[in-house]
Amino acid sequence: MPALTLLDFPPSPVEGWDSLSPFVIKAVRALRFAKLPFKHEHLPILQLPFKAPRGQLPVLHIDGEVVSDSTAILERIDSTLAPGVFTSKLDARGCAEAWLWEEFADATLYPFALASRWEEDATWRRLKPAMFGGVPAPLRGGLAAFIRRGIRGRLVASDFTRAGLPDCQARFDRVLDGLEVRAPLTGFWMGPLSVADVALFAQLHTMRAPFSPSTAAKIAARPALSAYLDRVGAATVS
Repeated sequence: MPALTLLDFPPSPVEGWDSLSPFVIKAVRALRFAKLPFKHEHLPILQLPFKAPRGQLPVLHIDGEVVSDSTAILERIDSTLAPGVFTSKLDARGCAEAWLWEEFADATLYPFALASRWEEDATWRRLKPAMFGGVPAPLRGGLAAFIRRGIRGRLVASDFTRAGLPDCQARFDRVLDGLEVRAPLTGFWMGPLSVADVALFAQLHTMRAPFSPSTAAKIAARPALSAYLDRVGAATVS
């Protein structure tokens, strides 16, 4: 078994929460479900440019080999580290759909998490100390403001918040309504647990964190979706 080290952001301020990053949560839950032991290493924000080739996390070290991006990590787990752990029970059509849901989670759900964290002042105040607490005091305020300004600009440029935060929140409600109707009442998204479940769980569970009360309340108001997320959480916790 190769030695695995997963690089992450500073630790979550909430005990028992895998990470501040939904993409790290996705990798953590995938590794746990695949029963692959790994070292979980937290990086100070200022080390990110030196330890993450793409400037983003997670990064998985496999006996010194560097695998960047959570999707690439899931692909590597399913292809070589634990062959077929997410796909062996699916036919070709089901496998293709599972990966499409994985892409939906990353591309469609993640910006709503960003909008909650970086646009909502109350959530930002709760999250800022955890994300930037390790930055030296003379740099902390300026760096946090610089990164927040950049993320908010990208959210506007991608049309997620161009019409304002209330419009973005209304769109999130519509997406959650669709997921609530689609959520399975038993089992998982594609039947057996797959990459679709790990990815959907990571993004939505992030928005259930105590430091994101507005999105947490919206998800809690959808009982079928909430129960589904609880099942995925229980299946991937260890």
